[in-house]
Amino acid sequence: MRKLIAVLLCGAMHWLPAASHAASCDPVTTAEALAAEDARYAAQVGEDFIAMEQLLADDLVYYHSSTLIDGKASYIDSLRSRAVSYLAMRRSDVSVRTFGCVAVITGLGNFDVRLNGKELSVEVRFHSLWARRDGRLQFVSWQATRTPPK
Repeated sequence: MRKLIAVLLCGAMHWLPAASHAASCDPVTTAEALAAEDARYAAQVGEDFIAMEQLLADDLVYYHSSTLIDGKASYIDSLRSRAVSYLAMRRSDVSVRTFGCVAVITGLGNFDVRLNGKELSVEVRFHSLWARRDGRLQFVSWQATRTPPK
């Protein structure tokens, strides 16, 4: 038992420098998180791939409501090829929670999209995660679930 406790304590001590380093970043504010999300929506609708390259983290994990999973490169490629085009992006019922360097935005999204040439309107419940890295916010994760038909 003592050996197990010693192993656990040593393992916990290993993570302390990383944890204290993460705590030293400037906390994300609600206003910053919403402004970053607005910038992402504008970049997607405006097909501004330069802005998307800056906003999306290299390790982005993007779970679509269709269950398709994209990373940064595949997501931008789908937009660049116009397999997916966002025509309008709106959100409501939004909540922002901040945890130091991370912000979690949840809400209801109403998106008009063109998917492989077919236009449709999609309503989803979503989580959008932003993290402050190297002094700027980066979009690190998205998960969306379609709402049931009304």
